[in-house]
Amino acid sequence: MKKVLFILAVIALSGCGYKFNGASTEGLKTVNVQFFENNAPLVVPNLSQLFTEDLKERIRTQSRLSITQNEADVTFEGRITGYDIKPIAIQDNARPIAGANRLTITVQVKYTNNTKAEGAGSLSKSFDQSFTAFEDFSLAGQSLQSQEQALIKKVNVKLTENIFNQAFAQW
Repeated sequence: MKKVLFILAVIALSGCGYKFNGASTEGLKTVNVQFFENNAPLVVPNLSQLFTEDLKERIRTQSRLSITQNEADVTFEGRITGYDIKPIAIQDNARPIAGANRLTITVQVKYTNNTKAEGAGSLSKSFDQSFTAFEDFSLAGQSLQSQEQALIKKVNVKLTENIFNQAFAQW
């Protein structure tokens, strides 16, 4: 009997339209995500493409906005300004080896709300802001090259979450 009640409760709750991510895109229909050029001193060839696509994917999966290349209700543009890999912990004082490292990516984002509607304009205010995220890792038994793409993906998840929340979350 408890299983039946539990299943019914899950079915009933799964039909609700409530979103737990707090995103509010009311009054907005379209978004234009421009290509984020890599201006970081250390250049990874595919970083611009990866970041731009990850931001689009975040918007696709967490909102009902349509991505367009034309005029849009809101626009994201910017550039990658930092890409850093630095040691953060020393493993052995006699023979200094990095015990842990940190990959840090910084992105300058300009978000513009192009709507003039009274309700939509107050929902998401335009901003021009820098976002930074990092991921710690170890090189024990693996090369940087073998881990780099997965590390970039993890950092991009953090960056796109922060950017999305700044643009659309109304906390």
